[in-house]
Formats: sequence, C-alpha cells, structure tokens
Amino acid sequence: MNTQDEEVLKQIEREVRMREGASKLLAACSQREQALEASKGLLTCNTRILALLSQLQRMRKAQILQRVGHRSSDDIVSCMGKVALSDLRIPLMWKDSEYFKNKGELHRCAVFCLLQCGTQIHDTDLVMVDRTLTDICFEDTIIFNDVGPEFQLRVELYSSCVVEDFPLGALGPRRLSRLGGSLGCSSGKKIRAAFESATVCGSISSGGVAGPGSVPPPLSPDMSALGPKYNLLAHTILRIEHVQDGFKTHDLSLAATEDCPFWLPLYGNMCCRLVAQPLCMIQPVTSGQLKVKLEEDLNCWENVYAVLRGQSLLCYQSQEDMESEDKPLLVIPVKKDTIVCVSERDPVQCQTIYISKQRGEDITYTLTTHTPEDTQRWTEALWQHIYNMSQWKQCCEDFMKIEMPSSRKSITLKQGSLYHEIVTPSSPREGLVVPDLSVEIRTLLSSYYKESY
Repeated sequence: MNTQDEEVLKQIEREVRMREGASKLLAACSQREQALEASKGLLTCNTRILALLSQLQRMRKAQILQRVGHRSSDDIVSCMGKVALSDLRIPLMWKDSEYFKNKGELHRCAVFCLLQCGTQIHDTDLVMVDRTLTDICFEDTIIFNDVGPEFQLRVELYSSCVVEDFPLGALGPRRLSRLGGSLGCSSGKKIRAAFESATVCGSISSGGVAGPGSVPPPLSPDMSALGPKYNLLAHTILRIEHVQDGFKTHDLSLAATEDCPFWLPLYGNMCCRLVAQPLCMIQPVTSGQLKVKLEEDLNCWENVYAVLRGQSLLCYQSQEDMESEDKPLLVIPVKKDTIVCVSERDPVQCQTIYISKQRGEDITYTLTTHTPEDTQRWTEALWQHIYNMSQWKQCCEDFMKIEMPSSRKSITLKQGSLYHEIVTPSSPREGLVVPDLSVEIRTLLSSYYKESY
C-alpha cells in the first residue's frame, strides 16, 4: 500500500467516524431544527464516503494496470485551478391559489444543495421553503481547489417535508439529563469534546484501530431509521462551458413528481455565478533574464527581466522594476493561439525564440537566452502555458474574481457552564429549558469537514 492509498483510507475512516457521530446526534435530537441539521450532515458524510471509496478503487485499478505493464499516458497535463459557485437561485412556480390567494394546506420543506466535484463535496446552508417564497436562495460561496479543466461539478437539490409535530428520537427524552449530568459544569469547548467522544464510539473496527483495507460497518438499523429523510429533488452537472463571469441560467433534471411529500414546484432551472481561476492566470509561470530585439535592426537588443504571467510576457528593465511594480518596458501578448518556435539556423544567434500570433496582427517577437538550458526552460514554459490556456478556454480570456465565502452563521456561547444554558439563572428551580443546539451541531460538523479537507 502506497502513501496515497493510506491517505485516502485515513479520510474514509475520518468520515466514517463523523457519520457515526452524526447518527448519535440525530438520535439525541429533540427539536425539529436540530434533527434536520444532523440528518443533513449524515447525508453529506455518506456522500463523501462513497466518493472516497470510488477514488480508492480507481487508484488501485491504475496500480494493477501499471504492474501488468500498462503505463499511464505521458500526454501533457494542463494546470489545475479554482472553481467557485455562488449566488445560487432556484425559482419556484406555485399555483395562483396557493401563492396569491394563500389557500390550501401550508406545505413546508427543508432544502439544501449538495455540490460535488471529484472527492470534494460541500453542502449549503439549510433553507425552509413554503408558498411565501418565489425563489430558493443560497447565499453560500462554494470553492473547489485543485480541479482540472475537465471538471464536472454536480449540483443536487435535496428536500425533506417538514411536519409540525416533530416526533422525539429514541434518546430524545434522556438528552437533557445526560447533558446536565456529564456536561453540566463544562464550557462550550466541552461540547466539542463530547462530540469527539461520540465519534470515537463509531470507530470502524471493533478494536478501535482500523486495519489497512478494512471495510467500515454499516449504520445500525435503529440509527439509520431515525430522524427526517432527505430526498433528491433535482440535479444538474456544470462543466467548463458553463463558466461565465456573471449570472447564467442552467437546466435542472427533476427527480421527483408532485405526489411526493417532499416535492416543490420547480421551474426546471437554476441561476448561479460559476467562475474559474486557472493557476496559470493567477500565478507567475516562470521568470528570468532574456534579450529582446526591439527594432528590425539585428543588433538592437535589450537585456530585460521577463515574467510570464496571464496572457502576457512582461519585460522589465530589471528585476527591481518588476518588484516595485513599475511599468514594463515591453508587453508581449501570449494567448491560446500564439505560436512559439525555436530557430537554430543562425550560428551567431543560435538560441532564438520566436513568438507570433496565429492570426490577426502580423507581429513576431524575437527573444534570445544566454544558455541552451534557458532556451529549453523558456520554450517548454511557453508551450505549456499556451496549452493550459487552450484547455481552460474562456476562463483565460478575462480574470474572474472569486468572492470569498462568508462564515457560517453562529451564535456566541455565553461565558460559564453549559448548565447555565439549560437551567436559566433567573429561575433555577422553576423548570428546565432545552437549549437550541442546532447551531452548535452545524458548527461542529462544519469544522470537522474543514479539518478533513
């Protein structure tokens, strides 16, 4: 087993423990909002586990093929990049009698989106939907790192019918005494410790330490049957051709009919902003000393410090000018249709690089290097850069800005023990108050997902 296999197995084990912890949280929930959040986390964990298992299977298949003599392709590989989806809107199409006349039974559903790109899986915040809404709006900004131009971003919309009379879980009535007894004098940090201890109970092996290649046990039937159930309502797949620096409408494939209790009247499309940032557009590709011919005169050469970045080869008089962000002496355009070739016919200028456009302006830029190694380095960097831009297509035409995601909503815990959150200080003996732990559950799950990826 190699290092990559071990890393994927560790991620699977971590997600299995998260799944078991989410199951125990779901069994302990006594409020509807808590159960909805815990059930969402459970579904997300299961999806991550399936994705990681698929990746492990592909890796092992490639290893077997390599052992029997099938080598991997030596073709040029394009650079990676970031892909971000934000401002997701899904319009609803209520009947006139429901929306305008406010007639009929009030149908409420809890919905969220699950976004998957390879083994990277993220979920949005939970949104409560009824006939008073005309659009399902998700304010999240989801960023996927280290993806190639061949990426497939699957967007899935899940829905759960919300019932007003929420049935208590099997452990619901005992939750208060358990919290008050074991965690009554603990701070907010101890909630995290209790969550960690719950995940340890769900270790994927009976001895607490999983062996290589061991298969995690399924959820116990009583655990998996608890709580609200989310069902797939609609889905779509976004690819590089859908990337645009602005809002765009995409078709949805509906996966439910009107007779389903979790059904919502979707138009059949969604609107979002899908942008991409290839690394070749946001990071310098290479830099170093070059000589550039500025005039038609063969002897008119200028020593420059060049930086290949974005769609330009920036030529500065010195490295200090580049670091101080002075205006470059010359800007040579390098785009996906640019032609780069090397000529060695001239014995005097034996290391000459020519950069020209395939069509349009008939301008050829002539460069030289000081050593054959530099010539090879620059030509390979230029060829690779042009190939990257040809694969990322419109993503390299203009720089697309990614809005950083806002932090999840959270409520600051009061100073003191959890006991003071359960028994109110003003009336310590008048009765027990069940705290709303949905925010804490969401924060714990979110923090563990970030640690896993």
